[in-house]
Amino acid sequence: MSLHIFANIATPYGTAANNRAETEGNITTLQKIIWQGSPHTTVSAEAIRFAIRRLLAKVEPEGTNRRWNEEARCNEWEDHQFKGWASENGTTFIDDDLLGFMSAEAAKDENTAGSANVRRAVLEVTRAVSLTPWPGDFTFNAASPGATPSAQKRGTNPVPYGTEVHATRYQFGVALTPERLRRKDRAAKAIRTLAELRTVAGNHARFLYDFSPEVIVFRITEDPAPRLLYCFETPDNGKTLQAPSLVARLQASDIAPQEIIFGGAACAEQLAQQLRNCGVECIFDGVKQAVQEACQRINQHLGVKE
Repeated sequence: MSLHIFANIATPYGTAANNRAETEGNITTLQKIIWQGSPHTTVSAEAIRFAIRRLLAKVEPEGTNRRWNEEARCNEWEDHQFKGWASENGTTFIDDDLLGFMSAEAAKDENTAGSANVRRAVLEVTRAVSLTPWPGDFTFNAASPGATPSAQKRGTNPVPYGTEVHATRYQFGVALTPERLRRKDRAAKAIRTLAELRTVAGNHARFLYDFSPEVIVFRITEDPAPRLLYCFETPDNGKTLQAPSLVARLQASDIAPQEIIFGGAACAEQLAQQLRNCGVECIFDGVKQAVQEACQRINQHLGVKE
């Protein structure tokens, strides 16, 4: 049976704003979806993957295949044709192995077909969704004269603009099947990046939101279905966290308690106690402790020496 690793993550409570470059009039907007009947703010999986890729660049000596150049504001490639994947023993980069890739070429003429070199992501990431509905908050601001020359049409008056904001937590999940990796030791390396997430989405100079986990729950199992994604809820507008669907799954024996590793009990004491009542023993006060336990369990199962 294959090993499958699933995790659901809740961020700390913070103020999200300016998470993309789109505007409506002079209002910088937050991306939104209708979630359980109400508008919630959201952050794309691609934004989270982008942040993970930056962390992966420091994990192996070769770095990553794709790197973001802050000065040129563009990606730089080591092997944009992914030549290392042409043979079983070829040299590959950790970001391609975990996050996948696609290189497509159009047909040269109408008599030939196009081609595509595709690898599906092994580390799959869900879209992040706010734990509380967006109440419609926004702020009115005014840039000082000359602060934004491109927006200063005429005169020396301040430049007005508005920003949608949301005080909330976000939750998102990941899935990983290590046997699909070219190198199995990369599974634990990927899991460690989750505890180190920082700049995700709109962490612009005017806005910082901590996307590292405050609470995390792992499921390491031979069951191919996650059964814990988006399990967090909040009864008090984000002050505390609960996971009624996870508890119900444990009580119904859909999830075995020994498969669960929980980190963040210091921030979610009531939830931690509910998990203990369901037979979960691997519970840690901190997130880093839970990540370390998960990595040890993963490497032991895969026969990887740290």
